[in-house]
Amino acid sequence: MSTNHNDTPWSGFRSGFAAIAGAPNVGKSTLLNRMIGQKISITSEKPQTTRNRIVGVMHGENSQIVFLDTPGVHKSDKVFNRKIVQVALSAMDEVDLILVVIDASNPEDQSESMIIEKLKKRAKIPAVLAVNKIDRIEKPKLLRIIDKWSGLYPSFAAIVPISALDGTQVDQLVNAMTNLLPEGPPFFPEDALTDMPERFIVCEIIREKVFENTGREVPYGTAVTIEDYSEDGDIIRIHAAIHVERNSQKGILIGKNGAMLKTIGTQARMDIENLLGAKVFLKLFVRVEKNWSRDTRAIRKLGY
Repeated sequence: MSTNHNDTPWSGFRSGFAAIAGAPNVGKSTLLNRMIGQKISITSEKPQTTRNRIVGVMHGENSQIVFLDTPGVHKSDKVFNRKIVQVALSAMDEVDLILVVIDASNPEDQSESMIIEKLKKRAKIPAVLAVNKIDRIEKPKLLRIIDKWSGLYPSFAAIVPISALDGTQVDQLVNAMTNLLPEGPPFFPEDALTDMPERFIVCEIIREKVFENTGREVPYGTAVTIEDYSEDGDIIRIHAAIHVERNSQKGILIGKNGAMLKTIGTQARMDIENLLGAKVFLKLFVRVEKNWSRDTRAIRKLGY
């Protein structure tokens, strides 16, 4: 006896994978954290914060969207930067939906043209445009931006002005994306927010605190690895190494009498405790790996 598709347990349930693409610093990670209701992707005012493809799972009433938060798309001659841009562009090949995020207050023509070029090659995949940071511009400018992007890529299924920071119209954006997904079962259980291991998110939290507390010179030359991660009764003990490219960066990170490293450690520990729901003992070390971001082997060794 044949079974009608409508009788399946997920009839009316929509699910799929969505890549979040955009230039550096347009608010992709802030938007992801807002949509899933939990901080899993690090954010910073400094561009190019995200380096890996972060998976975030958003659970709706009758839907599940698995987001791939990608590094910012930009042109660069550096080996490391080219590698992370490739991660971003390749994520757009393997999804059910592409969410393009732009900064309404700060257009990035070069990055945006790279994204448009990729969209045209993947025209069969539905795409939605989120015009972010609308709180920073006047309405006439917003209308011009929408008009411009409608012309650049007329195939957008929806264009939604939003503010990821305060949540303006994020629900409307989620609805627009959900309606474009195919019917099917969820990919993750209801309590899953990411497929990233805890160790990875811990490294990202530490790296975020480096971004927040140091000047422009240091963050882009840093990587974080876990040396030890163990449970001791009710306490999780974590030893992590912050890798930098130069001795001068090491000095800045440690700070006078170790003050900077202590600040980074304290802030990171608080966020990690919130994430893991447990007391955390966090010990940080700083190591110099000369010019690691220019060395393919070193990049791989540090997890990229």
